[in-house]
Amino acid sequence: MKIGVIAVQGAFIEHEKMLAELGISSFEIRQNCDLNRSFDGFIIPGGESTVQGKLLKELNLFDALKELIKNGLPVFGTCAGLILLAKTIENERHAYFRTMDITARRNAYGRQLGSFHTTSNFKGIGDIPMTFIRAPYIQSAAKEVEILATVDGKIVAAKQKNQLVTAFHPELDHDPGVHRYFADMIKNQPSL
Repeated sequence: MKIGVIAVQGAFIEHEKMLAELGISSFEIRQNCDLNRSFDGFIIPGGESTVQGKLLKELNLFDALKELIKNGLPVFGTCAGLILLAKTIENERHAYFRTMDITARRNAYGRQLGSFHTTSNFKGIGDIPMTFIRAPYIQSAAKEVEILATVDGKIVAAKQKNQLVTAFHPELDHDPGVHRYFADMIKNQPSL
């Protein structure tokens, strides 16, 4: 199994380290030619969604990645990645890939001072550590979206077909459960 990690901005190195701990091969996606490699899924890391969206377009990656998602390639978005995949962003007219039928609320817990750490249940894994940094949450989700975790009544992890999102940063904790969950999603994905 090989997983691409979008490496234009944000916490991509931490994702690569977590995948390596699980014995999963990864590579960085920085430019369009990187998409010519063979890979089984990709990760959109946390960071700044506005900057990532702009860079993905400038680097001619955006449309190709959107097409891969629409064609069923598994994708895992953390924090900013959740915002990039969301169909709608609360209080904003602009959205990015619009491939996951959720409404995201950006900086839902406040700015940097609203960052926090907790432990909560993730469906199919159990209790895991969760680190939230300027995090969004999912304001609402269509009925075909599976809710995987909530914190204080707010949706913080969900799955829809080939798409997995978390409002928190599993790559910053020492629990590989969510990355293993994504790897299992890839293994159980029907052939494209």
